[in-house]
Amino acid sequence: MDRRGCYKELVPFVVLVAIECSNTGLFTLFKAASNGGMSNYVFVPYAYSVSTIVLCPITFFYRRSRVVPPLSFSIISKIALLGVIGCSSQMLGYAGISYSNPTLSSAISNLIPAFTFILAIICRMEKIDVKTRTTQAKIVGSIISIGGAFIVTFYKGPSIIIADDSPSLHLVQRLNGNFESVDTNWVIGGFLLTTGNILLTLWFILQVEILKEFPDELSMVCFYNLFAAIFAYAFGLIAETNPSAWKLRLDLSLVSIVCIGIFNKFLSSAIYAWGIHLKGPVYVAMFKPLSIVIAVAMGIMFLGDILHVGSIIGATVISIGFYTVMWGKATEEKEEEVVGSHESPTTEHEHVPLLQNCKTVNSQKNVDVNVW
Repeated sequence: MDRRGCYKELVPFVVLVAIECSNTGLFTLFKAASNGGMSNYVFVPYAYSVSTIVLCPITFFYRRSRVVPPLSFSIISKIALLGVIGCSSQMLGYAGISYSNPTLSSAISNLIPAFTFILAIICRMEKIDVKTRTTQAKIVGSIISIGGAFIVTFYKGPSIIIADDSPSLHLVQRLNGNFESVDTNWVIGGFLLTTGNILLTLWFILQVEILKEFPDELSMVCFYNLFAAIFAYAFGLIAETNPSAWKLRLDLSLVSIVCIGIFNKFLSSAIYAWGIHLKGPVYVAMFKPLSIVIAVAMGIMFLGDILHVGSIIGATVISIGFYTVMWGKATEEKEEEVVGSHESPTTEHEHVPLLQNCKTVNSQKNVDVNVW
């Protein structure tokens, strides 16, 4: 694999897997902070503020050192809309985690590939031909991944491994208390998480449209975080009327705000934008099914969760669906490259008439000279 192929195939795969691991860990950290009494309406604007503070100087020097496209009112308006959608999705998502847990959040996030695939087809961002094997692989793989997510969510089965007592487990339990939720909260959390994931799908699709006109991922992410912070503060000040809730303390809440602001709002958003620009929204969305596998593993290692047969079966099914879609996308790109290579010789032949015309012109000049 050459350097270009490594950049286009291997690097996005590794980076997106890593960012899903990071996000799942951050969701677990947020759950710990929310169980400690942190308000969702306070957490989201503070996290966006941290990301904006980190991004602004980086973006300033980046735009000064490179030739970047200018910002128009149309682009600013679309990025502002992106901020509203992204902030709303984050608020609903974190509220859903507060009512449930990170594992349910990761399970429901497996609906994102299907939503993204459907919207991409409607917006003509994704090619579909049910007679081709690549389209069939993408459709079947998406369905399989969703099925695996439902298995993990609704089927537990007999337990296999019960995590032993460990110092890390006791530390988490002291910080968090009980991670379990009552059934009513579980349903509310599932509804909020589903709504947030639908908005996240729109967030993916809108980024494609913005990057077509404004191919500068870093600047887009910077202004997105700025507008999202403004909207989050406006909504948070209305929803959270307790002034003491806005006071920052040196505890787990502050740690979660800083970590999620830097690694989720800044780094994750930038990587998603880069991946969408390079590979498309469906490719990026298909990494969401991995988060349920990561969440189950982290729950066993750090939270003392019980490993059930349903988790293993669901994780296996999700992996099969994930790699089926990845195979369909990779095969489709290879076929497009082959078609492009076949078209290139024709472009060379198109230059032949120009040479022939030059020869004709020269011969005519020689004839004219002889006549003269």
